[in-house]
Amino acid sequence: MSTITVRPLDGITVVSLEHAIAAPFCTRQLADMGARVIKVERPGVGDFARKYDERTRGMASHFVWTNRSKESLTLDLKHAQAAPILDALLEQADVLVQNLAPGAAARMGLSFEALHARFPKLIVCDISGYGEGGPYETKKAYDLLIQSESGFVSVTGSPDAPAKAGCSIADIAAGSYAYSGILNALLLRNKTGLGSHLDVSMLESMVEWMSFPMYYAFEGASPPPRAGAAHATIYPYGPFPVGDGSQVMLGLQNEREWRIFCEKVLNQPALASEADFSSNSLRVANRDRLRGLIVEAFSKMSIDQVVQYLEDAGIANARVNEMKDVWAHPQLKARNRWTEVGSPVGKLPALIPPGTNNQFDARMDPIPDVGEHTRAILKELGVSDATLAVLEADKAI
Repeated sequence: MSTITVRPLDGITVVSLEHAIAAPFCTRQLADMGARVIKVERPGVGDFARKYDERTRGMASHFVWTNRSKESLTLDLKHAQAAPILDALLEQADVLVQNLAPGAAARMGLSFEALHARFPKLIVCDISGYGEGGPYETKKAYDLLIQSESGFVSVTGSPDAPAKAGCSIADIAAGSYAYSGILNALLLRNKTGLGSHLDVSMLESMVEWMSFPMYYAFEGASPPPRAGAAHATIYPYGPFPVGDGSQVMLGLQNEREWRIFCEKVLNQPALASEADFSSNSLRVANRDRLRGLIVEAFSKMSIDQVVQYLEDAGIANARVNEMKDVWAHPQLKARNRWTEVGSPVGKLPALIPPGTNNQFDARMDPIPDVGEHTRAILKELGVSDATLAVLEADKAI
């Protein structure tokens, strides 16, 4: 753990009109690096992601993941006093992030063009499903829909049925590009003195991630076949059942590894030179028969035995872990990757952000309750007690 307390985004203030996952994931990463993130939420209910489920001691799992180290300010953006409060916030802010419904921010006077004239150093990051302009600009977009629209679902799943990813990868992709884009914009502002406009689309973020299958299917060629958890174009590369009822994931990358696998793991050296399996393309073409041979060999072993054989042979492998296994993963424990953060329901475990820097520790502050910081922030902006009372009576905050 570093003894240096200076973080790279200390002194940077981010105002975020955010909900769900993409924008909150972006701004949480900014907060990890030291930025002050003021999360603007609807009075009373807050970000609707707070109610997705109650799996984390009564709190929503998505919300716990993406909202630590933030300050929650409740504000009815349609109230007459909302505009001057937002203006006061933006006057001292470095970044505005928003993922409201398409066009909503512009209708409130929060487009980059409108804001740049008044706050020339402000960086504005708009996150949306399809981006500004084009026939899909106003189309509703959620993570699963973008997984589908980007082609991801078409190449994922089994031969009989497509499948989505088990987590919100379209949101994660957009949130990650927004985060890195904001870092770039801050660096650019150091050179130009001016803020930038970032237009981050979930569709474009996912299509970037889809570049391999798209080039594989270049100029009308057939796409990679859906192969479940197995690799679509390399074999054997995927999950295999083991005698004790568990599964092992293994991956062979070249002919040298194939020979070693046959000799030291399957104990069938003659298999390495069999014509049907003499190249990766032939192993893919004859994968059903080869799978049967591997499953038969593994059926006589436990997961620990199979993993040990694979390790001794230098063959890449992994256990097919469930969530309980990941919480207790020995590598994460050995590297001290878990800490605790505060929340309205008490201390919760949290993974230290990947990419540790030896010069500073990531910020790991509490997850805020709805409106927890409203009065303090408004007081900081100079709002009087009398005005606060009116705003509270109007349910504007």
